[in-house]
Amino acid sequence: MRFPAHITSDMLKWQAKNWLKGNKRFPVVLMLEPLHTCNLACLGCSPERYNGDLKDRMSLAECLQAVDESGAPVVSICGGEPTIYPELTELIAGTIARKRHIYLCTNGILLDRFFKKNTPHERLSINVHLDGMAKTHDLIVDRVGVFDTAIEMIKLGKSLGHRMCTNTTIYRETAMDEIEEMLEMLDSIGVDGMLLSPGYHYEVLPEKHFLYREEVNTKFKRVLELSKRYRFYSTPLFLEFAAGLRDYPCTPWGNVTRTPKGWKGPCYLIGEKYFETWDAFWNGVDWPYWESRQDHRCQDCLMHSGFEASVVRKLGESGSDVWKLAKWNFLG
Repeated sequence: MRFPAHITSDMLKWQAKNWLKGNKRFPVVLMLEPLHTCNLACLGCSPERYNGDLKDRMSLAECLQAVDESGAPVVSICGGEPTIYPELTELIAGTIARKRHIYLCTNGILLDRFFKKNTPHERLSINVHLDGMAKTHDLIVDRVGVFDTAIEMIKLGKSLGHRMCTNTTIYRETAMDEIEEMLEMLDSIGVDGMLLSPGYHYEVLPEKHFLYREEVNTKFKRVLELSKRYRFYSTPLFLEFAAGLRDYPCTPWGNVTRTPKGWKGPCYLIGEKYFETWDAFWNGVDWPYWESRQDHRCQDCLMHSGFEASVVRKLGESGSDVWKLAKWNFLG
């Protein structure tokens, strides 16, 4: 089975609960950014995520309130760099106590410190970001030695019993042969799952590194082939979408984002407005407009944060898709 059983059962129960209530829109993942402080300044990251002051972080109470308000069965703790967050151990414990599954998204540099304070749990997955082999990854994060540290920490985490996975962004310059080399190496050290997603356009970043739709389609046709050989967390239906073989509307409400500035609307990528309260956010975003993808900022976006939720949302419309996803999850 590709994921722990509780992830699938919790997701199904959450969907059933909302369907019975007649809710057409509901989050499935909470992107929780407790801080915007980081120990790296990566090429593909928004400056707000590495220029943040630690004193401006969310409080532990605010973080857990966001977990409660969204109701999402999966919480992705990101940032900034979440291993810098002083209350991280308490945040993980409080989120697990609420029976949520956590993906801790990290660059891996401080995981040795994290491992000393936190024990493995079935509801915790540690997601290490890697964008290629050593030379490429260290260039993207602008620091020599980060790749080697990340690999060392993945191996250490596995030896301690943690569920370890990786997240990779595909850029315009990404060499797909190198990605295959990386996947082979990660598979050899026992990584539990690998997530690949196309580079995305932050409004504040130069566009030269990011992919237009046709470029995404070309690179992800190769990713789709690689997914048959390696243990991907990206669903085959999303990969077919990224490869241009099927289409979906966006589901911006599927992955809601809480940051030190408030609830980010309309989505993880576009911070058009920040809302102080959950109700103001949920009722204040024009969801039909953003679902339609008519905004110019949405034209080349094929990010998993907007479209993996669309896979789930549209799944019941095709029996063959249900079977394909079930086979991928339970037999993969």
